[in-house]
Formats: sequence, C-alpha cells, structure tokens
Amino acid sequence: MSYIIAVDEGTTGTRAVLYDLKKKRIVLQKASPIKQIYPKPSFVEESANEIYAETLSSLVEMIESAESIDLIKGIGITNQRETIVAWDRKTGKPLYNAIVWQCRRTTEYMKSIEPVYGDLIREKTGLVMDAYFSASKIKWLMDNVPEIAEKAKRGEVCFGTVDSFLIYKFTGGKAFVTDVTNAQRTMLFNIHTMDYDDELLEIFGVPKNCLPTVVACDKKVGDFEYAGAKIPICGVAGDQQAALIGQGCISTGLSKITYGTGLFMLYNVGDKPIISQNGLVTTVAYKIADKTVYAFEGSVFNAGSAVQWFRDAFGIIKRSKEIEPLAISVEDNGGVYFIPAFTGLGAPYWNGDARGMICGLTRGSTKAHVARAILESMAYSAKDLAIVMESESKIKLTEIRCDGGASANDFLMQFQANVLGVDINRPVEKESTALGAVYLCAIGLGIMRPDDLEGYRKTQKIFSPDGDKKYDEYYENWKKAIARAL
Repeated sequence: MSYIIAVDEGTTGTRAVLYDLKKKRIVLQKASPIKQIYPKPSFVEESANEIYAETLSSLVEMIESAESIDLIKGIGITNQRETIVAWDRKTGKPLYNAIVWQCRRTTEYMKSIEPVYGDLIREKTGLVMDAYFSASKIKWLMDNVPEIAEKAKRGEVCFGTVDSFLIYKFTGGKAFVTDVTNAQRTMLFNIHTMDYDDELLEIFGVPKNCLPTVVACDKKVGDFEYAGAKIPICGVAGDQQAALIGQGCISTGLSKITYGTGLFMLYNVGDKPIISQNGLVTTVAYKIADKTVYAFEGSVFNAGSAVQWFRDAFGIIKRSKEIEPLAISVEDNGGVYFIPAFTGLGAPYWNGDARGMICGLTRGSTKAHVARAILESMAYSAKDLAIVMESESKIKLTEIRCDGGASANDFLMQFQANVLGVDINRPVEKESTALGAVYLCAIGLGIMRPDDLEGYRKTQKIFSPDGDKKYDEYYENWKKAIARAL
C-alpha cells in the first residue's frame, strides 16, 4: 500500500487528492473555494495568502488521512496558469494580490505593443498578443506597486505562477522553480530554445533574476517537511497540460476538453511546435526527461463560470448541477443564444473588448431557454476551436476526451457530440487534472513509465453524434450571435 498526493490549485477553488497506487484510483479528496476579488471592472484578483492557506490545509488533511506518512511517496502539483504572484524573496510574503489569468487590466497595453512586437512574440512563444498571459501582469505590478518596483531592482522579489509560489512556500523558500508548461505561459519563454528569452524580457522589462528556474514536468523540485518526514515534491504541470496527461493523450492527434471555469481544448501535435496563424495557442504539452511534446490549445475564458453567474446573480438555481434539468425542460433553445464573454473572447477570436450577451429573446423566452443557451454555448465554443485545429493540423478529429465539472452533464456531452460530429469520451475518473499531477509524480519517482499512461484511463461512457443536420443550423446561428458580440 502506498499513495501519491496531488495538489490541484484551480481558479475558483483548491483541492488535494489521495491516490492509491495499488488500487489505481483516487480514494480521498478535499476541496476549498477561493474567493475572487474584483477591485475594478475587468480586474480579477485573489489573495495569494488564501491560495496558500487553503492549499496547505487540503494537503495536510490528505497526509493525515494516510495510515502512515511513510506510505506517501510524493506530492504532485498542478495549478491555474498565467495567474501571477509577487512575493518577498526573503520572507515569502506576497507583496500584492495574485493577478488572475482572467484579468483584463493590461488589455490596452498589449494592444499598443502588438503592431511592433506581435509577430516576434508569436513566433518565439507560440502565444497570441493578449492580456491573458503573465508578462504584462508582471509589468503592471512593477509599474503600479512601488514596493515591488524597488525590490525588483535589488533582486529581492520573486515573480512566479501559482506552482512556483506554492513550491517556494512548501519548501520553506529552498526551491524557486517552475515547470516548462507554466514557464511558457508567461510570454517570456522561447519554445524553440526552451528557456527565457532575453529579447522578451527586455520588451516587458522583467529582470531575469526575479524569475524561477525552469525544469521538466517530472523533475523532483524539493521536499515538503511534515512531522519529521520529508515527502518529495515531484511532478508539476499547468492544469490543462496535467489534464492532457491524465487523459492519456500522449499520442499525436489525441485531444481533450476540460470544462472548468473556462473551457480548454488541447490537441497533441507531436515533438515539433506548429505556430498557428488562426488564433490558436501553440503550447508546451509536457516535458518528461529530455522529451518535449507540443499541443495546439484553444482557451475559452468563461464556461463553468457562466453557470456560476446564472446561479449566483439570479438565484434561479441553488446548485450548479440544477441547470441540466432546467435546460432539458424545453425542447430547444427557443432561438436564444448566450455569449459568455464576461472577460472578453478567447480563441479563436481574441477580442478582449467583447462582452457577454444574450441574443434572440422574445416574449416566449423563459429561464429554461437561457439555461439551455448557457450550456449550448460551451459546445459551440468547442466547435469554433475544433474547426481551426483540424484545418491547421491537417488531422481529422475522431474523438475528444472530456473532463472537468461540466463533463458530468449528460445533456451537454450529448449536445457537444452532436454539434462537433465526433464521439465524446468521458472517463470513469473525471478529475483528470489531479490525475495528471499524480502520474507525472509517479513517472518522476520511477514508479510509472510514460508508456503506462494510456492503460490507466478507463472510459465511463461514450456520447456519439446522432447525425441530425439541425445542429449545423444551430451553429450558424451561434456564429451570427458571435458577430454581434464582436
């Protein structure tokens, strides 16, 4: 009997899971919400102290739940990406709230430099010019928080994504590292040289000595000391890349969609980066030992968050899962379309100025039609991405593996299959993100091999398209609604 603990720090909550290596399944987990802070319109922040405290609490509970601390072989970490934390190098104290990936405060700055640097940055990083990524957030902190600016000049500040911050705290400041998947999302990392790029650092004015060392996803990065024991921290990846690993998508052409706060579709394109010309992000999928694999990624900023908005803003439903029976209480959407652009539109549109919209309302429209439109918007957003991915990769999608909270929604999964015209494969274990961290940890510790990953995944249900042409018409109406939002 032995265990691996995975820490999964997400956008609106943090969790830890206890994975039984013998039973090959998660046997216990704890989740805690993280409060989001909105100091101004389009500003999104979180307390870095709360992120650490809640994550630490969940981690300790998993350790205490094991029969013996000696049975815990390691800790893997996965995290919300692009969110940036600045903290004091000596004390580990955060110097400002974490600026969340959804934050749009640097939209105008990114627009201003795109004509000059857009092509260069896209070619070097694989990323599009958007406030989504971390570099402009770091620049904003240095430009607007005097204490951070002063400490940065003296090399006394650490800038890191959430994985880096947690590792620093968990190791008592001994390890200041990040993995390649998180490093690439900063917009300061060159995917061809696989290192920070001096030209990019100069563009954004970020001191290199304030950034963490970059390591492979399966690298041991330090130890978490607890009750006299040292537990290796090994296996780190951003949440979407961890989900790709958890879904066993290690072969070229396999794709996964994670339905969380946002919707994220990753498509394995192999060991050579392909720079998209149509709004996709080229991302580092993972690096295990010396092997680097790349993926196309499409990011939809708001998916599950739209359900939360519907729940919290109107009180029509009390729990998110209640949206499904409400949505299927009507035969169709009644001509209602919902554009979830609360913080702009991500791939493939990349319009930070777009805002949420409900189209097609009539006197006959009901709360059920709006609920259905919210769920359908996730399927249409995924089709937007799939069309571009198929075109640029020259590979026909044959199956999409799904995970995340909304993957439990049977209506959405079937509607998704009908709209895309491909099978949607739902696994038995929907916590693919946490599983990815577990697997990377196990690989790094020599307990598993990368070739074992495909065999660990178990299918719970496959949703196959019904072939009805009406879904093509639905999608065309969605495109008209998107045009209005743009």
